[in-house]
Amino acid sequence: MSICQHCGVASERPFIREDEAFCCERCYLRWVSLKEAYRRADAASRGTIQVLVAALDARECETQRHSERVAQYTRSLAEMMDVKGDTLEELCRGALLHDIGKIGVPDAILLKSTALTEEEWTVMKKHPEFGRQILSGVEYLQPAAEIVFAHEERFDGSGYPQGLQGNQIPVGARIFAVMDALDAMAFDRPYREALPFDAIVSEIFKGSGSQFDPVVVEVFRAHVPAFAEWIHRDQHEPCETPHWSI
Repeated sequence: MSICQHCGVASERPFIREDEAFCCERCYLRWVSLKEAYRRADAASRGTIQVLVAALDARECETQRHSERVAQYTRSLAEMMDVKGDTLEELCRGALLHDIGKIGVPDAILLKSTALTEEEWTVMKKHPEFGRQILSGVEYLQPAAEIVFAHEERFDGSGYPQGLQGNQIPVGARIFAVMDALDAMAFDRPYREALPFDAIVSEIFKGSGSQFDPVVVEVFRAHVPAFAEWIHRDQHEPCETPHWSI
C-alpha cells in the first residue's frame, strides 16, 4: 500500500510519474492529460510564431535569417547573464519577433534602397507600436510584445518610440540591442557590406552607455571569442532552414 504524493489517498497499485512521484491511478491519468494539454498549447504557440515570422519574411527575404540569428545570439548572451526559465523564453520570443511590426510599414518605405525622407522615417519609427498591436491579441506573447515595443530604445534615452532611458528599458530589450547591432554589422545589407569583426566589437564598445547598457556590454566583452566563433560559423555556413527552438 502506497500513499499518493499528490492527493494523499492510499493506493494498492501506485503509478510513478516521470518526476519519480508516486500517485494513484486517478492522479496519474490527470497528470498525463494535463501534460498533453500543455504539449498541444506549446505546439500551437510555436505555430503562431512561425506564421508571424513567415509573414514578415514574405516581404523582406533577409528578415527571417536575421531574426533567427539574433534570437539565438540573444539567448546565448542572456544565459551568460544568468537569465533563466520563463524570462529567458519570453526574451527569445521577443528577439525573434522584434521586427514583426514592419508588416504595417508600406513597401515603398520598407523596401526603399535609398535614404528615407523625414516623413518616411516618421512612418518607419511606428513599427515597434505596430508590433505590439499585432501581438496584443495573443496572451502567450504579451511579455514578448513589451520587448518588441522597446527594441528601438537607447540606453541614453535617444531611442524611440518612448525615449526610455537606462533601467526604464526592459532588461530583455537591453540585451537584445547589443545582439541586434552585432548581427546588423556582421552580415551584408543592401546599403553596405559586412564589417570586419574587430570593427564590430569596437563599435559595440563605443556605444556603451549611449546606445547600449554598459553592464550588457561588459558581459559581451567577456565572451567576445565565443561570439566571434558563432558569427564566423553563420557567415560561412548559413542556415538554409529555420530552427524553431524559441
